[in-house]
Amino acid sequence: MSTTSTVSPAPAGNGAQASVETDARRKVRKRVTAMWTGRIVLGILVVGGWQAFTALGIVDKFFFGQPTGIVTRLIDLFQHGTEQGSYYADIWTTLQEALIGFAIGTVTGVVVGVALGQSRFLSDVLGPYIKIVNAIPRIVLGSIFMIAFGIGTLPKVLLAAVLVFFIVFFNAFQGVREVDRNILANAKVLGASELQIVRHVTVPSALTWIIASLHSAFGFAIVGALVGEVLGAQHGLGLVIKTSMDNFDPNGVFATMFVVAVIVMGAEWLIGKLEHRLLAWRPPSPSEVNSL
Repeated sequence: MSTTSTVSPAPAGNGAQASVETDARRKVRKRVTAMWTGRIVLGILVVGGWQAFTALGIVDKFFFGQPTGIVTRLIDLFQHGTEQGSYYADIWTTLQEALIGFAIGTVTGVVVGVALGQSRFLSDVLGPYIKIVNAIPRIVLGSIFMIAFGIGTLPKVLLAAVLVFFIVFFNAFQGVREVDRNILANAKVLGASELQIVRHVTVPSALTWIIASLHSAFGFAIVGALVGEVLGAQHGLGLVIKTSMDNFDPNGVFATMFVVAVIVMGAEWLIGKLEHRLLAWRPPSPSEVNSL
């Protein structure tokens, strides 16, 4: 008696699904390739055009610098430092001031924003004063901090913290106001305390707004530190920029601006990683699905 073994064929749907996934991956690769090609071409056009215009004398390199001169000046800064000492020390000084100011501004902005967003009374009382302080030009605040605290680290940290505070505060405040009232009502019906509501409902719901504010907040923290250093400092990238301006050295200005841009882009990348980690529970929006 012979036995025959039968092998059930794979469902047709699996092959179709695999084909769709392959096409999707191919489209993503093409899009990434096209994106990076466009970025590289644009960079070459900007830098190459800048170099060509200054070399031909169409643009005066005495005022606008030159890409090759910027690279040479950047190498010189890292190798020989500045008049104030090590260039690495200047970078660390500015980064330290910005990080401390960023942390202080973020924490206070979230706390005050959540508190005022939950309390209509506090919002009505403190709202006008917050708007008045926000309307004061930051350069004036920096000058006040310099007069009060000298040219040390503290005034730069305070100025950076103020810049960060208002960005985070307004986003946290609006995020709390946008929390679904039905969810809040259900939490209260289930017996949740005010602290539990804040911890498990309000803050997670407003977290999207808060994280979104951090992307620009760190850049403002760097700006606060730089402005403070331009007003008065013994070390820092702001002082390097001011010294280069006083010496009519545009290459030194652009070289330090490039370093600042690298620092901010690195922080932006880290904040993006933090956002994906903290908001992993949230389904992606259509714009996020289509983004890189």
